[in-house]
Amino acid sequence: MKRSIGIVGAGIGGLHLALYLQKHGVDATIITDRAADEYRNSRLLNTVAHHSVTIAREHELGIHHWDDPKLFYYYHDHVFNFPQPLRFRDDFKNPSRAVDYRIYLPTLMNDFARRGGKIEIRKIEESDIPALVNRFDLLVVSTGKGALGDLFSYRPEHSPYTQPQRRLCVGLYKGVRQPDPMNVTLSVSPGHGEMIVIPTVTFDGIANALLMENVPGGDMEELATLNYEQDRKRFLQVLLGKLEKHHPTTYDRIDTATFDLAQPQDLLQGGVVPTVRNTMVQFDGGKCAIALGDLHSVVDPMMGQGANMASYAAFVLGEEIVAADALDARFCEKVDMKRQDRVLAASRWTNIMLAPPSEAMGALIGTMSQNKTLCDEFTENFNYPERQWDHIASPERIHAWLNRVSSPQAATAAA
Repeated sequence: MKRSIGIVGAGIGGLHLALYLQKHGVDATIITDRAADEYRNSRLLNTVAHHSVTIAREHELGIHHWDDPKLFYYYHDHVFNFPQPLRFRDDFKNPSRAVDYRIYLPTLMNDFARRGGKIEIRKIEESDIPALVNRFDLLVVSTGKGALGDLFSYRPEHSPYTQPQRRLCVGLYKGVRQPDPMNVTLSVSPGHGEMIVIPTVTFDGIANALLMENVPGGDMEELATLNYEQDRKRFLQVLLGKLEKHHPTTYDRIDTATFDLAQPQDLLQGGVVPTVRNTMVQFDGGKCAIALGDLHSVVDPMMGQGANMASYAAFVLGEEIVAADALDARFCEKVDMKRQDRVLAASRWTNIMLAPPSEAMGALIGTMSQNKTLCDEFTENFNYPERQWDHIASPERIHAWLNRVSSPQAATAAA
Protein backbone atom coordinates (compact mmCIF):
# COMPACT_ATOMS: atom_id res chain seq x y z
CA MET A 1 0.00 0.00 0.00
CA LYS A 2 1.47 3.33 -1.09
CA ARG A 3 1.58 5.90 1.69
CA SER A 4 2.76 9.45 2.10
CA ILE A 5 4.16 10.63 5.43
CA GLY A 6 4.74 14.29 6.28
CA ILE A 7 7.47 14.94 8.87
CA VAL A 8 7.53 18.43 10.35
CA GLY A 9 10.93 19.16 11.89
CA ALA A 10 14.47 18.07 11.00
CA GLY A 11 15.94 17.13 14.36
CA ILE A 12 17.34 13.69 15.02
CA GLY A 13 13.88 12.15 15.47
CA GLY A 14 12.49 13.51 12.21
CA LEU A 15 15.64 12.72 10.24
CA HIS A 16 16.07 9.19 11.57
CA LEU A 17 12.41 8.49 10.83
CA ALA A 18 12.66 9.93 7.30
CA LEU A 19 15.76 7.88 6.54
CA TYR A 20 14.19 4.73 7.99
CA LEU A 21 11.06 5.16 5.88
CA GLN A 22 13.15 5.93 2.81
CA LYS A 23 15.11 2.72 3.32
CA HIS A 24 11.84 0.76 3.48
CA GLY A 25 10.28 2.34 0.42
CA VAL A 26 7.78 4.61 2.17
CA ASP A 27 7.32 8.09 0.70
CA ALA A 28 8.32 10.73 3.25
CA THR A 29 8.61 14.50 3.02
CA ILE A 30 10.50 16.61 5.57
CA ILE A 31 9.20 20.12 6.22
CA THR A 32 11.56 22.38 8.14
CA ASP A 33 12.27 26.08 8.48
CA ARG A 34 16.06 25.80 8.12
CA ALA A 35 18.03 24.70 5.06
CA ALA A 36 21.10 22.50 5.41
CA ASP A 37 23.47 25.30 4.40
CA GLU A 38 22.14 27.62 7.13
CA TYR A 39 23.59 25.65 10.04
CA ARG A 40 27.30 26.44 9.64
CA ASN A 41 27.20 29.98 11.04
CA SER A 42 24.36 29.54 13.52
CA ARG A 43 24.64 29.64 17.29
CA LEU A 44 25.36 26.39 19.15
CA LEU A 45 22.20 24.28 19.12
CA ASN A 46 22.88 21.95 22.05
CA THR A 47 25.40 19.39 23.27
CA VAL A 48 24.34 15.87 22.38
CA ALA A 49 25.87 12.49 23.18
CA HIS A 50 24.89 9.48 21.10
CA HIS A 51 25.20 6.22 22.99
CA SER A 52 25.96 2.90 21.35
CA VAL A 53 22.33 1.92 20.70
CA THR A 54 21.86 5.13 18.71
CA ILE A 55 25.17 4.64 16.89
CA ALA A 56 23.98 1.14 15.91
CA ARG A 57 20.85 2.70 14.41
CA GLU A 58 23.07 5.10 12.44
CA HIS A 59 24.86 2.08 10.97
CA GLU A 60 21.51 0.57 10.03
CA LEU A 61 20.60 3.78 8.20
CA GLY A 62 24.00 4.08 6.49
CA ILE A 63 24.79 7.44 8.13
CA HIS A 64 27.80 6.38 10.22
CA HIS A 65 30.07 9.19 9.03
CA TRP A 66 32.04 9.56 12.27
CA ASP A 67 33.43 6.07 12.92
CA ASP A 68 37.07 6.86 13.68
CA PRO A 69 37.76 5.34 17.15
CA LYS A 70 39.54 8.56 18.12
CA LEU A 71 36.20 10.40 17.94
CA PHE A 72 34.54 8.23 20.61
CA TYR A 73 34.61 8.38 24.39
CA TYR A 74 34.86 5.22 26.40
CA TYR A 75 34.06 5.86 30.07
CA HIS A 76 32.60 8.24 32.63
CA ASP A 77 34.74 9.93 35.25
CA HIS A 78 32.54 10.79 38.25
CA VAL A 79 33.64 13.54 40.62
CA PHE A 80 31.63 14.53 43.70
CA ASN A 81 33.13 17.62 45.29
CA PHE A 82 32.16 16.85 48.89
CA PRO A 83 34.33 18.02 51.82
CA GLN A 84 35.94 14.61 51.30
CA PRO A 85 35.88 14.38 47.48
CA LEU A 86 34.63 11.19 45.87
CA ARG A 87 35.92 10.11 42.47
CA PHE A 88 35.40 6.93 40.48
CA ARG A 89 35.23 5.60 36.93
CA ASP A 90 32.78 3.44 35.01
CA ASP A 91 33.16 1.95 31.54
CA PHE A 92 30.80 1.47 28.61
CA LYS A 93 30.66 -1.91 26.92
CA ASN A 94 30.64 0.03 23.63
CA PRO A 95 31.72 3.67 23.34
CA SER A 96 29.62 6.79 22.85
CA ARG A 97 30.22 9.84 20.68
CA ALA A 98 29.17 13.48 20.41
CA VAL A 99 28.99 15.47 17.16
CA ASP A 100 28.10 19.15 16.92
CA TYR A 101 24.54 19.18 15.58
CA ARG A 102 25.42 22.02 13.23
CA ILE A 103 27.41 19.31 11.45
CA TYR A 104 25.24 16.28 12.18
CA LEU A 105 21.79 17.53 11.16
CA PRO A 106 22.68 19.06 7.77
CA THR A 107 24.78 15.99 6.92
CA LEU A 108 21.72 13.79 7.44
CA MET A 109 19.52 16.21 5.51
CA ASN A 110 21.93 15.94 2.59
CA ASP A 111 22.01 12.14 2.88
CA PHE A 112 18.21 12.04 2.69
CA ALA A 113 18.10 14.42 -0.28
CA ARG A 114 20.86 12.58 -2.19
CA ARG A 115 18.87 9.37 -1.87
CA GLY A 116 15.84 11.01 -3.45
CA GLY A 117 14.09 12.37 -0.37
CA LYS A 118 12.00 15.54 -0.50
CA ILE A 119 12.75 18.46 1.85
CA GLU A 120 10.60 21.59 1.90
CA ILE A 121 11.99 24.72 3.56
CA ARG A 122 9.15 26.76 5.03
CA LYS A 123 7.38 27.69 8.23
CA ILE A 124 4.05 26.13 9.09
CA GLU A 125 1.30 28.61 9.92
CA GLU A 126 -2.04 27.72 11.46
CA SER A 127 -3.72 28.31 8.11
CA ASP A 128 -1.47 25.64 6.53
CA ILE A 129 -2.66 22.80 8.76
CA PRO A 130 -5.83 21.71 6.84
CA ALA A 131 -3.89 21.40 3.58
CA LEU A 132 -1.14 19.37 5.28
CA VAL A 133 -3.70 17.04 6.83
CA ASN A 134 -5.30 16.46 3.43
CA ARG A 135 -1.96 15.99 1.68
CA PHE A 136 -0.45 13.24 3.87
CA ASP A 137 -1.71 9.94 5.24
CA LEU A 138 0.01 10.73 8.55
CA LEU A 139 1.62 13.86 9.95
CA VAL A 140 4.59 13.39 12.27
CA VAL A 141 5.38 16.50 14.31
CA SER A 142 8.88 16.52 15.76
CA THR A 143 9.24 20.18 16.64
CA GLY A 144 7.48 22.16 19.34
CA LYS A 145 7.77 25.37 17.35
CA GLY A 146 4.78 26.75 15.51
CA ALA A 147 1.10 26.10 15.18
CA LEU A 148 1.29 22.30 14.88
CA GLY A 149 3.20 21.92 18.14
CA ASP A 150 0.54 23.96 19.93
CA LEU A 151 -2.04 21.29 19.12
CA PHE A 152 -0.48 18.75 21.51
CA SER A 153 -1.52 19.21 25.13
CA TYR A 154 0.69 18.58 28.15
CA ARG A 155 0.39 15.56 30.41
CA PRO A 156 0.63 17.06 33.91
CA GLU A 157 1.06 13.66 35.57
CA HIS A 158 4.41 13.32 33.75
CA SER A 159 5.37 17.01 33.84
CA PRO A 160 6.11 17.78 37.50
CA TYR A 161 7.94 21.08 36.92
CA THR A 162 6.69 24.43 35.68
CA GLN A 163 10.11 26.13 35.80
CA PRO A 164 13.62 25.07 34.75
CA GLN A 165 15.35 23.15 37.53
CA ARG A 166 18.79 24.19 36.27
CA ARG A 167 20.09 27.38 34.72
CA LEU A 168 22.20 26.25 31.80
CA CYS A 169 25.46 27.58 30.43
CA VAL A 170 26.73 25.40 27.60
CA GLY A 171 29.75 26.07 25.42
CA LEU A 172 32.34 24.44 23.18
CA TYR A 173 35.82 25.32 24.44
CA LYS A 174 39.42 25.06 23.35
CA GLY A 175 42.27 24.87 25.84
CA VAL A 176 40.90 21.90 27.84
CA ARG A 177 43.20 18.88 27.93
CA GLN A 178 41.53 15.62 26.93
CA PRO A 179 42.65 12.26 28.34
CA ASP A 180 43.50 9.36 26.05
CA PRO A 181 41.22 7.48 25.54
CA MET A 182 38.60 10.19 25.74
CA ASN A 183 36.02 10.24 28.49
CA VAL A 184 33.09 12.27 29.77
CA THR A 185 33.51 13.88 33.17
CA LEU A 186 30.46 14.20 35.43
CA SER A 187 31.30 16.67 38.19
CA VAL A 188 28.95 17.62 41.04
CA SER A 189 29.16 20.67 43.33
CA PRO A 190 26.49 20.05 46.00
CA GLY A 191 24.01 22.90 46.21
CA HIS A 192 25.43 24.62 43.13
CA GLY A 193 24.99 22.16 40.29
CA GLU A 194 26.61 19.73 37.94
CA MET A 195 29.01 20.01 35.05
CA ILE A 196 29.43 17.52 32.22
CA VAL A 197 32.56 17.71 30.06
CA ILE A 198 31.89 16.12 26.67
CA PRO A 199 34.52 15.70 23.91
CA THR A 200 32.69 16.81 20.78
CA VAL A 201 33.40 16.59 17.06
CA THR A 202 33.32 20.19 15.79
CA PHE A 203 34.22 22.07 12.62
CA ASP A 204 37.86 22.21 13.72
CA GLY A 205 38.31 18.79 15.28
CA ILE A 206 37.61 17.85 18.90
CA ALA A 207 36.53 20.56 21.33
CA ASN A 208 35.24 20.06 24.84
CA ALA A 209 31.65 20.91 25.60
CA LEU A 210 31.25 22.26 29.12
CA LEU A 211 27.61 21.71 30.04
CA MET A 212 27.05 23.57 33.29
CA GLU A 213 23.79 22.69 35.04
CA ASN A 214 23.52 25.44 37.63
CA VAL A 215 21.11 25.30 40.57
CA PRO A 216 18.89 28.42 40.74
CA GLY A 217 20.15 30.57 43.60
CA GLY A 218 23.53 28.80 43.70
CA ASP A 219 26.94 30.33 43.13
CA MET A 220 27.15 29.05 39.54
CA GLU A 221 23.82 30.52 38.38
CA GLU A 222 25.45 33.77 37.25
CA LEU A 223 26.96 31.94 34.28
CA ALA A 224 23.52 31.41 32.74
CA THR A 225 23.16 35.14 32.04
CA LEU A 226 26.76 36.43 31.90
CA ASN A 227 27.31 38.09 28.51
CA TYR A 228 30.30 36.78 26.57
CA GLU A 229 29.90 39.11 23.61
CA GLN A 230 29.65 42.20 25.80
CA ASP A 231 32.77 41.46 27.88
CA ARG A 232 34.70 38.36 26.78
CA LYS A 233 37.53 38.85 29.29
CA ARG A 234 35.22 39.15 32.27
CA PHE A 235 33.16 36.15 31.15
CA LEU A 236 36.23 33.94 31.00
CA GLN A 237 37.60 35.26 34.32
CA VAL A 238 34.33 34.58 36.12
CA LEU A 239 34.00 31.15 34.49
CA LEU A 240 37.53 30.10 35.42
CA GLY A 241 36.98 31.28 38.99
CA LYS A 242 33.78 29.25 39.30
CA LEU A 243 35.43 26.15 37.82
CA GLU A 244 38.39 26.40 40.18
CA LYS A 245 36.04 26.65 43.15
CA HIS A 246 33.33 24.15 42.21
CA HIS A 247 34.84 21.78 39.63
CA PRO A 248 38.57 21.75 40.42
CA THR A 249 39.42 18.52 38.58
CA THR A 250 38.20 20.09 35.35
CA TYR A 251 39.93 23.38 36.13
CA ASP A 252 43.21 21.47 36.46
CA ARG A 253 42.84 20.33 32.82
CA ILE A 254 42.58 23.90 31.51
CA ASP A 255 45.37 25.89 29.89
CA THR A 256 44.25 29.32 31.07
CA ALA A 257 46.36 31.06 28.42
CA THR A 258 44.42 29.48 25.52
CA PHE A 259 41.06 28.74 27.16
CA ASP A 260 38.18 30.28 25.20
CA LEU A 261 35.12 29.42 23.17
CA ALA A 262 36.11 27.50 20.04
CA GLN A 263 34.04 30.05 18.06
CA PRO A 264 32.23 33.17 19.31
CA GLN A 265 28.83 31.60 18.56
CA ASP A 266 29.62 28.41 20.51
CA LEU A 267 27.63 29.40 23.60
CA LEU A 268 24.08 28.56 24.67
CA GLN A 269 22.43 29.86 27.85
CA GLY A 270 18.97 29.43 29.32
CA GLY A 271 16.92 26.64 30.83
CA VAL A 272 14.67 23.68 30.01
CA VAL A 273 11.31 22.83 31.55
CA PRO A 274 10.96 19.01 31.44
CA THR A 275 7.57 18.14 29.95
CA VAL A 276 5.67 15.28 28.36
CA ARG A 277 2.85 15.89 25.88
CA ASN A 278 0.06 13.73 24.55
CA THR A 279 1.00 11.56 21.61
CA MET A 280 -1.79 12.21 19.12
CA VAL A 281 -4.12 14.78 17.62
CA GLN A 282 -7.04 13.53 15.51
CA PHE A 283 -8.57 15.77 12.85
CA ASP A 284 -12.01 15.79 11.27
CA GLY A 285 -12.18 12.89 8.86
CA GLY A 286 -10.07 10.62 11.05
CA LYS A 287 -6.55 11.54 9.96
CA CYS A 288 -3.98 11.97 12.73
CA ALA A 289 -0.82 13.77 13.72
CA ILE A 290 1.61 12.02 16.06
CA ALA A 291 4.28 13.62 18.25
CA LEU A 292 7.95 12.66 18.10
CA GLY A 293 11.16 13.77 19.83
CA ASP A 294 11.23 16.97 21.83
CA LEU A 295 7.60 17.71 21.06
CA HIS A 296 6.63 14.45 22.75
CA SER A 297 9.05 14.62 25.67
CA VAL A 298 11.52 17.32 26.66
CA VAL A 299 14.18 16.32 29.18
CA ASP A 300 16.88 18.32 30.89
CA PRO A 301 20.20 17.52 29.17
CA MET A 302 21.88 16.33 32.38
CA MET A 303 21.59 12.58 31.70
CA GLY A 304 22.11 12.76 27.93
CA GLN A 305 18.80 11.09 27.06
CA GLY A 306 16.97 13.43 24.68
CA ALA A 307 18.55 12.55 21.33
CA ASN A 308 18.84 8.84 22.09
CA MET A 309 15.20 8.71 23.13
CA ALA A 310 14.13 10.56 19.95
CA SER A 311 16.09 8.16 17.73
CA TYR A 312 14.60 5.14 19.51
CA ALA A 313 11.07 6.53 19.18
CA ALA A 314 11.67 7.28 15.49
CA PHE A 315 12.57 3.66 14.83
CA VAL A 316 9.54 2.41 16.77
CA LEU A 317 7.31 4.70 14.73
CA GLY A 318 9.02 3.75 11.48
CA GLU A 319 8.60 0.03 12.13
CA GLU A 320 4.92 0.50 12.90
CA ILE A 321 4.30 2.64 9.79
CA VAL A 322 5.89 -0.02 7.56
CA ALA A 323 3.80 -2.80 9.14
CA ALA A 324 0.49 -1.02 9.75
CA ASP A 325 -2.80 -1.73 8.00
CA ALA A 326 -4.09 1.75 8.85
CA LEU A 327 -2.58 4.99 10.13
CA ASP A 328 -5.46 5.92 12.41
CA ALA A 329 -6.04 6.64 16.09
CA ARG A 330 -5.55 2.97 17.00
CA PHE A 331 -2.22 3.03 15.18
CA CYS A 332 -1.08 6.05 17.22
CA GLU A 333 -2.24 4.34 20.41
CA LYS A 334 -0.16 1.24 19.61
CA VAL A 335 2.93 3.36 18.85
CA ASP A 336 2.51 5.17 22.16
CA MET A 337 2.26 1.94 24.13
CA LYS A 338 5.28 0.45 22.38
CA ARG A 339 7.62 3.39 23.02
CA GLN A 340 6.31 4.84 26.27
CA ASP A 341 8.29 2.62 28.69
CA ARG A 342 11.63 3.96 27.47
CA VAL A 343 10.41 7.51 26.83
CA LEU A 344 8.81 7.90 30.24
CA ALA A 345 11.68 6.14 32.00
CA ALA A 346 14.19 8.58 30.50
CA SER A 347 12.03 11.50 31.63
CA ARG A 348 11.51 10.16 35.15
CA TRP A 349 15.16 9.21 35.63
CA THR A 350 16.32 12.65 34.53
CA ASN A 351 13.75 14.39 36.75
CA ILE A 352 14.76 12.44 39.83
CA MET A 353 18.41 13.40 39.25
CA LEU A 354 17.39 17.07 39.24
CA ALA A 355 16.01 16.76 42.77
CA PRO A 356 18.18 16.77 45.93
CA PRO A 357 19.45 13.21 46.44
CA SER A 358 17.48 10.96 48.74
CA GLU A 359 19.14 8.77 51.36
CA ALA A 360 18.84 5.82 49.01
CA MET A 361 20.37 7.75 46.10
CA GLY A 362 23.23 8.78 48.36
CA ALA A 363 23.77 5.12 49.23
CA LEU A 364 23.79 4.26 45.53
CA ILE A 365 26.48 6.86 44.80
CA GLY A 366 28.58 5.70 47.73
CA THR A 367 28.33 2.04 46.70
CA MET A 368 29.14 2.88 43.08
CA SER A 369 32.40 4.41 44.23
CA GLN A 370 33.37 1.05 45.76
CA ASN A 371 31.73 -1.43 43.39
CA LYS A 372 32.91 -1.41 39.77
CA THR A 373 30.25 -3.91 38.66
CA LEU A 374 27.46 -1.65 39.92
CA CYS A 375 29.14 1.39 38.44
CA ASP A 376 29.48 -0.16 34.99
CA GLU A 377 25.87 -1.35 35.06
CA PHE A 378 24.71 2.18 35.91
CA THR A 379 26.64 3.55 32.95
CA GLU A 380 25.50 0.85 30.51
CA ASN A 381 21.94 1.79 31.40
CA PHE A 382 22.42 5.16 29.69
CA ASN A 383 21.55 3.03 26.64
CA TYR A 384 18.47 1.58 28.34
CA PRO A 385 16.78 4.14 30.62
CA GLU A 386 13.89 1.77 31.32
CA ARG A 387 16.38 -0.58 33.01
CA GLN A 388 17.77 2.32 35.03
CA TRP A 389 14.29 3.33 36.13
CA ASP A 390 13.55 -0.27 37.15
CA HIS A 391 16.44 0.07 39.61
CA ILE A 392 15.91 3.59 40.97
CA ALA A 393 12.15 4.24 40.83
CA SER A 394 11.86 3.95 44.62
CA PRO A 395 14.16 3.68 47.65
CA GLU A 396 13.12 0.03 47.95
CA ARG A 397 14.26 -0.69 44.40
CA ILE A 398 17.58 1.08 44.94
CA HIS A 399 18.33 -0.91 48.08
CA ALA A 400 17.31 -4.16 46.37
CA TRP A 401 19.77 -3.34 43.58
CA LEU A 402 22.53 -2.62 46.08
CA ASN A 403 21.81 -5.86 47.94
CA ARG A 404 21.94 -7.83 44.71
CA VAL A 405 25.27 -6.48 43.49
CA SER A 406 26.78 -6.74 46.98
CA SER A 407 25.79 -10.37 47.51
CA PRO A 408 28.48 -13.08 47.72
CA GLN A 409 27.07 -14.59 44.51
CA ALA A 410 27.51 -11.30 42.66
CA ALA A 411 31.05 -10.92 43.97
CA THR A 412 31.88 -14.44 42.79
CA ALA A 413 30.39 -13.78 39.34
CA ALA A 414 32.35 -10.51 39.01
CA ALA A 415 35.57 -12.29 39.90
